[in-house]
Amino acid sequence: MSENKDFLRTIVEEDLKSGKYKEIVTRFPPEPNGFPHIGHAKSICINFGIASDYHGHCNLRMDDTNPTTEDTKYVEALKDAVEWLGFEWGDNVNFTSDYFSQIHDYAIELIKMGKAYVDSLTEDEIREYRGTVTEAGKRSKYAERSLEENLNLFERMKNGEFKNGEHVLRAKIDMSAANMKMRDPLLYRIRHAHHFRTGDKWCIYPMYDFAHCLSDYIEGVSHSICTLEFENNRDIYDWVLDTLGLKVSRPYQHEFARLGINYTVMSKRKLLELVEGGQVSGWDDPRLPTIAGYKRRGYTPESILNFCDQIGIAKANSMVDVAQLEFCIRDDLNTKVPRVLCVLEPLKVTIENYEGSEEIDAPYYPHDIPKDGSRKIPFSKNIYIERDDFMENPPKDYFRFTPEQPVRLRHAYIISCKEVIKDANGKIIEIKAEYYPDSKSGSDDTSGIKVKSAIQWVSAAEAKKVEIRLYDRLFKDEAPEGVEDINPDSLHIIKNALIEPAVITDKPDERFQFERQGYFYVDPIDYTDENPVFNKIVGLKDSWSKKTKVTESAPEPQAKKVQVDGEVAPMSEAQKTLFDKYSLELGLNSEVANTLARDEHLSSFYEEALSVLNNPVALANIVVNEVARELKQMQASELKFNAKQIAELVKLVDDGTISSTIAKQVFEEMAMSGENPTQIVEAKGLVQISDPSKILPIIDEIIAKNPDNVHKFKAGNTKLLGFFVGQVLKATGGKANPQVVNELVARKLK
Repeated sequence: MSENKDFLRTIVEEDLKSGKYKEIVTRFPPEPNGFPHIGHAKSICINFGIASDYHGHCNLRMDDTNPTTEDTKYVEALKDAVEWLGFEWGDNVNFTSDYFSQIHDYAIELIKMGKAYVDSLTEDEIREYRGTVTEAGKRSKYAERSLEENLNLFERMKNGEFKNGEHVLRAKIDMSAANMKMRDPLLYRIRHAHHFRTGDKWCIYPMYDFAHCLSDYIEGVSHSICTLEFENNRDIYDWVLDTLGLKVSRPYQHEFARLGINYTVMSKRKLLELVEGGQVSGWDDPRLPTIAGYKRRGYTPESILNFCDQIGIAKANSMVDVAQLEFCIRDDLNTKVPRVLCVLEPLKVTIENYEGSEEIDAPYYPHDIPKDGSRKIPFSKNIYIERDDFMENPPKDYFRFTPEQPVRLRHAYIISCKEVIKDANGKIIEIKAEYYPDSKSGSDDTSGIKVKSAIQWVSAAEAKKVEIRLYDRLFKDEAPEGVEDINPDSLHIIKNALIEPAVITDKPDERFQFERQGYFYVDPIDYTDENPVFNKIVGLKDSWSKKTKVTESAPEPQAKKVQVDGEVAPMSEAQKTLFDKYSLELGLNSEVANTLARDEHLSSFYEEALSVLNNPVALANIVVNEVARELKQMQASELKFNAKQIAELVKLVDDGTISSTIAKQVFEEMAMSGENPTQIVEAKGLVQISDPSKILPIIDEIIAKNPDNVHKFKAGNTKLLGFFVGQVLKATGGKANPQVVNELVARKLK
């Protein structure tokens, strides 16, 4: 069991001690409408971890209540993620659809109790009748239908006699409830769609709030652990179970803060957009935060588990630095993987005074790692070194190979430069060198020559050509919103890298440290003997942050552990009122609404901006991201911009004057200077480019520079559309209108 006893485990222990439950049963209940991501990994660790700690059981249950978005491939991806992380769910995977008949029977029971009715209001009317946070709702006239009429209509709904949206089944609770979710919530809706498990048997499907609590009860779950955005849904959870009299050994819901990571999106909707839009190669693209993506990139289950343990179970939503996840994989691989030599950008070196060939015995691990293993590295007259490891006119602190400065070849000899060969354009194409026979690495070195560094190399004759895929963060913005924030340099493919022959492997799941380059993984899908492919897992240090340099091959200092114990702080009545207003009236997603409602400064700022501009979603996003980031560093009174200026900035985006990418640049300038956003846009010439006559020449130039990708696109690789769009946006500094660019590029590539 973890040494840090979080508030959830405290609850479990108290329930066991009091005799409330004899066995702990948890569940992981994802909807199979996308591949699981790192946020799901946290939930998996919590639910399966707690069950394991207290000798209980965790059910894997698919919440398959929406046939229009769910698929078997997502079920398999979820099962694979749980298994890969090292957890077991027993003999069978459960599905909410397994309980459709029982859930339907419970709905009939509520109707007979007078606690549910068939409503025929339109969706807009239901929203209007719900009321506001300050005004009670109005119950539908259809709530007065007789028991017989409700039962008849519900049966006919089940039999498929009505169109989608024509009727719904609602609970009859309280249209003046402070928690607006309790104002006669929907229990069933009509969906004429083929279900991947039940086929066309059902024309009605239960809503999450109705199906979830009943599925928990049917399965004998004791602790229904979910993320914080479902806090207000707990009232419905309790009402359904209590009203139906399901009180013996019934489950109770407990909430924890969901995982947020900077430079990352974890909305399944946005991830699906990236996959379907071709910005990534699929759900397992190594740049995505999906478990499949991390797995293909080369992350280990241990590194993900360690990360989830480090961040702990927080009591409020917060943002975790992605560098902490990167630290965890470095820390895990440091003592596990062999060190080998690879040259990404080869530069030829001819050692003129060396004759013959030899094999040099080299250990796979540095002396400070208690692990055995070595290999033979071929050495010859002709070798390749990394192009960056030689500099003709070096700066002062350059310690590698120069015309005047000798260098050691890793595990081998010291060499010095005799001549630099260049092509007609002045590019260095070869180094003529001399080696020192008595300088062999280790006990054989009697040369007395002092060098300041060792560089990687490979023998020209024996080196193997490999493809290297260098991955970086998919988004360049700390709080990305979508395609416009994609980092155009998130993938760089090197086709002609050279590697020592010992690295070519027929072993799956093989990882290496390419010395001075980073950690790499044998691509589990594309690697072949004819075309070996390696994915970069992570660099040897965090290249995004200004940190103290770490010793080669050594892990970085331990990242600070984020662990907040204590029960999730419940919302006050005032906060609940704001949450309902933001989520139900203004249409904000639960996480954003929760953040605003719980922070007095943010909600005050948001309300002021909203009084100037009626765009609740866009204003909320900029307030909970950009404005909140500034408020972490200073008091509200110290901000150089005000709510009115933020509203003006959002309006510039609404009007199409600037793109959302440029809006972030403008915000940074506002934060530093306090200048009006319109003035910044005009002064810096940041107006969005939407004129096709200005964009088309740029598209033509990019197409002309990338004939190979044009050929691949026309041959059927339509995912490359995202590449061309990204190049255009990059060329215009983000000022081109993404929608216009998409349309023009697609037209040009036809």
